[in-house]
Amino acid sequence: MTRVLRLLSLALIVLWTSACAGPSIPHEPDVIEVTLPAPADRVNTAVIQVLTEGGYSVDRKDDENLTTGYRKEISGPWDWLLRRRFGTGRSRVEAVVTPASEHSSRLRLHVLYESKDGIFTRWDESPTAQPQSAENQLRLIKNALQIL
Repeated sequence: MTRVLRLLSLALIVLWTSACAGPSIPHEPDVIEVTLPAPADRVNTAVIQVLTEGGYSVDRKDDENLTTGYRKEISGPWDWLLRRRFGTGRSRVEAVVTPASEHSSRLRLHVLYESKDGIFTRWDESPTAQPQSAENQLRLIKNALQIL
């Protein structure tokens, strides 16, 4: 009887820990590259402003490369729980701004989005949620630069 209970409990543990775990969804990377009619320093400022307002902490690696940590989902001391354990999606951004000419610059945005479907599952790359998508970030950057 105890052997049956052990096997049953082991089977339940295996099912519980692997529930809903499956292969990640195949998708294209969320990358956008554009030429903007604004100098690189203005574009850098707009990118930093938009990402900061969107809840990202921006780290400037050098004059061209910007990276962020994971987006802050809620304000308060419990945000780390949402980003590490209980959350269903998290994102971070890599941006490269290079001068194309005196009055224009190239912008490359790469949004890395990860999601999971349970407390005990791991984070996997997945399609980007619309509010954090590279296309939406570009729209906000163009608005900040007042480019139509």
